[in-house]
Amino acid sequence: MTKRFTIKTGREGLYPITAQVEAALAESEAQEGLCVVFCPHTTAGITINENADPDVRADLLLGLSKAFPDRTEFRHAEGNSSAHLKATCVGSSVSIIISQGRLLLGTWQGVYFCEFDGPRTRAFFVEVLPFHEKPIK
Repeated sequence: MTKRFTIKTGREGLYPITAQVEAALAESEAQEGLCVVFCPHTTAGITINENADPDVRADLLLGLSKAFPDRTEFRHAEGNSSAHLKATCVGSSVSIIISQGRLLLGTWQGVYFCEFDGPRTRAFFVEVLPFHEKPIK
């Protein structure tokens, strides 16, 4: 089952999407399996990180901006090469194990949509792949 979601973003940010992913899982009724969250954009991404302290999100954005600053040497005409670099570093998808009908996330983990070139209206997809047999333990 593939579920499409849209999100309106600001210029740059990490947006919590765990609730949408959990809703897609609940709709699927899968008890065991795999959940894939995918971003089809080249200047945005998906990550799993801490969901308790919002300062972590700010620190992640600061670190990525320091690692991938805008540079006059970039040749890409749109002027968003740093956004492409950040998106490549973060990645376009995450996979999460489904166990007993729940996402197998750590206590402090959440799923985030990462915007590096907004503001925009973006999409992301959640694919739930149920196991028909119990996985090997």
